Amino acid sequence: MRWAAFLSIAFIASLIILYEWPKMKQKPAKDKMALISLLLIGLLLSMFHLQEMAGPTSWIEALFKPLGEFMER
Repeated sequence: MRWAAFLSIAFIASLIILYEWPKMKQKPAKDKMALISLLLIGLLLSMFHLQEMAGPTSWIEALFKPLGEFMER
């Protein structure tokens, strides 16, 4: 994992929270938790190399390939 990229994304997420929090003071707690949870999900997803991961179709092929070979017999 590239730590510089992760730390820069964490810094940007904290800047977003600092910028939006004064506006969020008047909002209900659900809105505050939604903002924080969405930013945390984005931060967690930035840890993975999603461009290099296999897509869902390759996972389905790997899952059902033995079944297909069995049914051809």
